[in-house]
Amino acid sequence: MVRDANRAAEHRDREDGLSEPTVWSILLGGLPGALREGVLPVGAFYVGLRLSGLTTGMAAAAVASVVVYALERRAGRDGLLVRLSLAFVAVQTVVGVVSDSATAYLALPVLSTAVWGLAFLGSAAIRRPLAGALACAWYPFPKEFRRTAEFKRVYGVESLVWGLYFLCRSALRLIVLVYAGVGGYLLVVLTGTPLTIALLVWSVWYAVRRLADDEPGRSLEPVPG
Repeated sequence: MVRDANRAAEHRDREDGLSEPTVWSILLGGLPGALREGVLPVGAFYVGLRLSGLTTGMAAAAVASVVVYALERRAGRDGLLVRLSLAFVAVQTVVGVVSDSATAYLALPVLSTAVWGLAFLGSAAIRRPLAGALACAWYPFPKEFRRTAEFKRVYGVESLVWGLYFLCRSALRLIVLVYAGVGGYLLVVLTGTPLTIALLVWSVWYAVRRLADDEPGRSLEPVPG
């Protein structure tokens, strides 16, 4: 997810065939996929639910998720995160079918969001920032650069921000789901998309700026762990 902050190793990037990224180029490459994954399944579920009930909604969401997965594969992003997302949709669908409850079906992603939040915070605490690992899906950092102190510091900050965001988002959606029902929950999910996009844009901008401001040769030695 970011510019060649490692200016001292710029020649290695050229040898690896990596072009110098910008905020715009990174967003253009990764944001469409993130939007598809975040909006299409939820939108398909809502349409199917309104047209023909819970079963149709779950089926529509599952089909949309498969389409998103196929598009990501076609774009060459057959990463662990994409496969995990598809597996989660399968588990969520099974839970919905067994429980025959839209609330139970929608509660699962709420809980998973909280788990993600804790994972982001925990990764920052042990200096293995999850944000940095996921950023590699948007930009292929050299392995040695991912071990530098500067990389871990920048993405440690982002992991803290995303961790707090996910925990707050999970709490809000759970409250809305319990007290406002499915309709209120879906409204919050869809209207919350601009906030998620804004945070993604900030993440790319912050990483590009902080790593680009790094002085040549500073904090470029791999750190233990």
